[in-house]
Amino acid sequence: MDELINRVAGATGLDAATARQAVVLILGFLAKEGPPEDVAALSQAIPGAQAAIDEAEAEEAGGGLGSRLMGMMGATGGLMGLAGKLTDLGLGMDQMQGAGREIFAYCKDKVGEERLGRIAGSIPGLSQFV
Repeated sequence: MDELINRVAGATGLDAATARQAVVLILGFLAKEGPPEDVAALSQAIPGAQAAIDEAEAEEAGGGLGSRLMGMMGATGGLMGLAGKLTDLGLGMDQMQGAGREIFAYCKDKVGEERLGRIAGSIPGLSQFV
């Protein structure tokens, strides 16, 4: 995970703590929305990924204030929900795109283009970022 966080921080200009939070959110999103067998392979291929996914799921289940407000506005799902959470971290659109590019490139290196393609293809609108 440290390598991935450092790559995201370097590509986006984010500090390491914010880059880590972005990675946690994005991996958690992939786990929630992607095909379970492909996401399981991804979490096994990246040391620390399952802990990050678990953290994201716990935050989602705990319904932090941001999650509750987004839910009340009807904007919790899909890429828009993820974008809202990343915006709450202080990321601009360029940083979101940079983080996504780095995470997907790293994931492709770890599980291959075919598996990553299945994950991205199963989530509406995501394939344009991979």
